Amino acid sequence: MLRKLVRLSLAVALLCVASGALRAAEGISDSEVVFVQIAAMNGSAASLGQGMSQGLRAAFDEVNRAGGVEGRKLRLDPIDDGYDPSQSIAALRRVIHANDRLALIGATGTPTLAALQPAATQAGLPVIGPFTGAAFLRNAALGNVFNLRASYAAEAEEWAHVLVDQRGLKRIAIFYQDDSFGRAGRSGLVQALHKRGLALAAEGTYMRNTTAVKSALIDIRRAHPDAIVFVAAPKALARFVTTAQSLDFQPQMISISFGADSIAQELGQKGTGLLMTQVVPFPGDESLPVVTQYRAALTALDPAVKPSFINLEGYLVGRLAIEALRQTGRDLTRARYLATLRSMTEVELGGLKLTFSGSDNQGLDQVFLTRIDEAGRVVPVAGGF
Repeated sequence: MLRKLVRLSLAVALLCVASGALRAAEGISDSEVVFVQIAAMNGSAASLGQGMSQGLRAAFDEVNRAGGVEGRKLRLDPIDDGYDPSQSIAALRRVIHANDRLALIGATGTPTLAALQPAATQAGLPVIGPFTGAAFLRNAALGNVFNLRASYAAEAEEWAHVLVDQRGLKRIAIFYQDDSFGRAGRSGLVQALHKRGLALAAEGTYMRNTTAVKSALIDIRRAHPDAIVFVAAPKALARFVTTAQSLDFQPQMISISFGADSIAQELGQKGTGLLMTQVVPFPGDESLPVVTQYRAALTALDPAVKPSFINLEGYLVGRLAIEALRQTGRDLTRARYLATLRSMTEVELGGLKLTFSGSDNQGLDQVFLTRIDEAGRVVPVAGGF
């Protein structure tokens, strides 16, 4: 009888260990939940990955100080891909093989997400808050991708509205990164201009992870445009602007929401007048409770980190992931978490409402307008917020 009890106890213990191992294998243990971020932490787009990571960690640390979610603390594992799709997919394959993270969160860049998404979808890995407005991620039929930000098409519509409808400019050029990111922005602008009976006056490109802009600048300058739209990384954009100024070529300029704070830092006062669309509220707008909460969480994380559009976006993405954890409850598995994300229709984050549906996997639709002022700061455009 004693031997039977011992064998039964051992069997129960082994079952518990196996169950615990299975949960840990999905990034879930009794005390912790692990998310992975695959993003640029070094190189020309490092400010994007680092900024998203700051915001995510601020949100996670905030909830961890309050005891976590259902007694579990949240942990973020960032993996540097250098803004290189080949490194992105290699990292994701390792993650999928290890099966020890709950979800992919805050991945940055259109070309890198183009490499990541098919494998993540095939593996049933949730993809939360990717830092891109690319159209291919707005397909709700994917079933595992949940966007926070407005699309590049929405930003392009705002560029056309500001430049053409409000300012009466007709000759619009574009400078863009020669990859899926740049081409997504270009496609959106072409469509927005076509609605207004216009076509691109000129276009120029540069290669990702470089600042080789001179040839594109010469081609665009030759067309004498009224305005230039930028779909570019901060360093390349800044090189274009400063080189154009040295040639006394200064049409109206407007940029996509791809590192506004980094652009302002690169340009300083030389960026005065540059317009930039944004896909999250102004990080100084404390009329929104969520912005006040974000600023407090960021200070608690690291008082030296300055508020920015990027780390605000990361914080909001983190809050979305946390809300899905809360709604899933203590009996957490990746499948249940994914089901919760699919079922969420409205998420209220301190005065900011995210809305989803079975045919809409994007929470925010609004686009905000900012500019660089005479002191080199990013400020809201009057009436834009």
